[in-house]
Amino acid sequence: MVKLNKIYTRTGDDGTTGLASGARRPKHDLRVEAYGAVDETNAVIGLARLHAAPELDAVLSRIQNELFDLGADLATPDTGEDLGYEPLRIVQSQVERLETDIDVANAALAPLKSFVLPAGAPLSAHLHLARTVARRAERLMTALAERELVSKPALAYVNRLSDYLFVAARVANLGQGDVLWAPGKTR
Repeated sequence: MVKLNKIYTRTGDDGTTGLASGARRPKHDLRVEAYGAVDETNAVIGLARLHAAPELDAVLSRIQNELFDLGADLATPDTGEDLGYEPLRIVQSQVERLETDIDVANAALAPLKSFVLPAGAPLSAHLHLARTVARRAERLMTALAERELVSKPALAYVNRLSDYLFVAARVANLGQGDVLWAPGKTR
């Protein structure tokens, strides 16, 4: 259980932050950057929820909670050492649930014949922004995975998340249609 009585601790004043394992890392460490980008994704999804209908809002709420799970996963490096507790990890069922969400949302959409611009309804624009931040988180996580262990479900989750956000952004534009890229239109 999380209990925060005091918001500032001064322990980060030296430019480091504590991981869930108790280890300290520089605030610019790749692992910290990765879970920071996951946190940013979560914040942008919170903005999107301001415009979401109840059914989508429920999915986005679940995703926000899962992003905290992903942040906890990334904040607890898997070194093989016994931590004295079972660390929270993204699991395959969370990836599979996102795949189901993608399939359900995509069923209502016409196939694409052009790239989609991140525009349209306010909900769509916010979901596209969340998608691009999720892609940044994914790039940081894959870079981290070249140096340290990052679980396959965690990597798959962030990849599916950006796919889901893309499809959800398209669904948000159903009333007015996708804003499509017109190659060379302004030449």
